[in-house]
Amino acid sequence: MSHVTNILVAGIGGQGVMTAADIIAQAAIRAGHDVKKTEVAGMAQRGGVVTSHVRFGARVYSPSITPGNADLLLAFEPAEALRWAGHLRTGAAALVNTFAQTPPVVSLGLFEYPDAPLEQLARYPISISSLNAWDMAIGMGDRRLVNSLMLGAAARYLPFDSGLLKQALLDRFANKGGKMLSLNEQAFDAGYRES
Repeated sequence: MSHVTNILVAGIGGQGVMTAADIIAQAAIRAGHDVKKTEVAGMAQRGGVVTSHVRFGARVYSPSITPGNADLLLAFEPAEALRWAGHLRTGAAALVNTFAQTPPVVSLGLFEYPDAPLEQLARYPISISSLNAWDMAIGMGDRRLVNSLMLGAAARYLPFDSGLLKQALLDRFANKGGKMLSLNEQAFDAGYRES
């Protein structure tokens, strides 16, 4: 446990980036790790960029991941995956939701959405896995399940038992009622199978 694991979670405001990071942090604590976490929510409520850094290991001194040191990028949106790819170390993994969500800064004409972000991402010396968590969530009846689908897919990349992550997720939604709890469990399992 001397190695520090660095997870970067990125997306657009409203996609559940901070919730996903909280759940990963809780699971890492349950696995016996020292955990540090930080987030940047730039205009998150208006669909702006949101990132969260989660670092865990035997002893962690800083919550921030320096560029070139992330072990896993959990990207809720393809352009955000491309934006943060430089934070990944060589050989690291990027897990990307392929559903493109255009942020307001693009809709307003302030920035351009990149052409073929997943193709550009493939130029980096990393491993890339992708799933269309949006379509999967809609198919399961609730778009909010994107978060649980992505966490299920991420479980294969974390250095502790996937059951710890699943339980942290279920604990987070325990007060939402039986149906919502069951849907989140199903979504986690579907994401895990898909990855």
